[in-house]
Amino acid sequence: MPVPTPIVERVQKRRAALRAAGLRPLQIWVPDTRLPGFAEECRRQSRVVAQTDMADTELLDFLDAALVDIGDEDEA
Repeated sequence: MPVPTPIVERVQKRRAALRAAGLRPLQIWVPDTRLPGFAEECRRQSRVVAQTDMADTELLDFLDAALVDIGDEDEA
């Protein structure tokens, strides 16, 4: 069996410490930001969300009220 390199040992030690702290590794897949069209798709989705938000007056009222609440906490 090959002898682990110092980097491998360090990674194993770090992972063991994280597991001992009650954590576990998790792999997730995310969009590839390097793909052609990624930025344009982000802009498109942002526009859709913004248009939807502007049409939802109840949401706007809720957000305004939340901002007022946040401001009150800063002054306390």
